[in-house]
Amino acid sequence: MSSHLNYWAVLAAAVSTFVLGGLWYRIFAKPWQKANGFEGDPPAGNPAKIFGISFLFSLVMAFNLAKFLDSPTTTPTWGAAAGFLAGFGWCFMGIGIICLFERKPWSYVLINGGFLTVALTIMGLILGAWR
Repeated sequence: MSSHLNYWAVLAAAVSTFVLGGLWYRIFAKPWQKANGFEGDPPAGNPAKIFGISFLFSLVMAFNLAKFLDSPTTTPTWGAAAGFLAGFGWCFMGIGIICLFERKPWSYVLINGGFLTVALTIMGLILGAWR
């Protein structure tokens, strides 16, 4: 069985998640900070390390989804649907379970689970369209 992976599409999907994250967490900055119990800005860290590792993780997510969609019959619609199912069915629900035990507010689940659902949907759309 031959592979139909487009590595440029994988890279574009990873970049889309990285860009979406910047926009998403700028829009939801105050409720996200409150849900995390941050007084003002999050604790300081090494931005190069945080953003570098975040991009690496986005690349792994994109590659993983691309492997699931590695078929000549994959379409943009199926890619987006598969991304949504992975984002909502696995990521959103997984965050929800963890937050129940950690006693985090539902806003935390909605912000972070919502981000991953939208991010994976867009990733799937890119991967399905750019064959």
